[in-house]
Amino acid sequence: MPNSKAPSPDSTAERTALWRALHLQADAPPHVFEDDIGLRLLAPPDSWHERPDMDPIFTRTFRASMVARARFVEDLVLEQAAQGVAQYVILGAGLDSFAQRRPDIASRMRVFEVDQPAPQEWKRRRLVELGYGVPEWLQLVPVDFEAGASAWQALAEAGFDATRPAFVASTGVSMYLTRDATLATFRQVAALAPGSTLAMTFMLPVEQMAPDVRPGIEMAVKGARASGTPFISFYAPAQIMAMAREAGFRDVRHVAPAVLAQRYFAGRTDGLSLSSAEEFLIAGT
Repeated sequence: MPNSKAPSPDSTAERTALWRALHLQADAPPHVFEDDIGLRLLAPPDSWHERPDMDPIFTRTFRASMVARARFVEDLVLEQAAQGVAQYVILGAGLDSFAQRRPDIASRMRVFEVDQPAPQEWKRRRLVELGYGVPEWLQLVPVDFEAGASAWQALAEAGFDATRPAFVASTGVSMYLTRDATLATFRQVAALAPGSTLAMTFMLPVEQMAPDVRPGIEMAVKGARASGTPFISFYAPAQIMAMAREAGFRDVRHVAPAVLAQRYFAGRTDGLSLSSAEEFLIAGT
């Protein structure tokens, strides 16, 4: 990112944070995930609700997917922490707020947020301005991927211990990466200490998505291409599971949207349901 451009959050991270906040404002309780920290960090103008990508009706399934995946990852983190895993790595952290919302758990771990330098510089400044600060157990790890920097080298320099188990999360990222880049991440995590886990989302090929989801996804694909961050990788579940096994993971499983729907949306009377475009891979060493 050019130095002449003022640091700012990534547009995708901004949209995700605003959708989390919109869930609290537009959807009836019980809320799947309660997070307005990103909204506080962004401090958008009051007119943010008027943005086309914030329409409460059109975006319902997309924001439902965002809060479901965030809740699922956080549930996994809590399970891992209870089992003694004390390192949590968030690849492409964006406006993740685990450290601010759950300091009771996070402060007993080492939390590593990996992101591009400029957005992370902005986030650090905003955390300080709002009084959250950056405690010693939270490491903001800047990595200039465009310059070919290694996230794992940067993590090591930030104090990450590859000989101890870790929980690694990567959500909303794989569609922007080449297959080789994703396979490289798999190999890095698969080489971590026994007891480590990777939770990663992936996007289905459009032709495998439910018909009612395709129009919105096709629009998102066009928008991503127009903004210079095109979706380049789509995976069938069997394909990405095979990649994970090839990389060396011993325990590999696929979590379909139907599982999250049953876990987090069953019994709702407002019709809120998640999109079936993005799915989870859980892989353990």
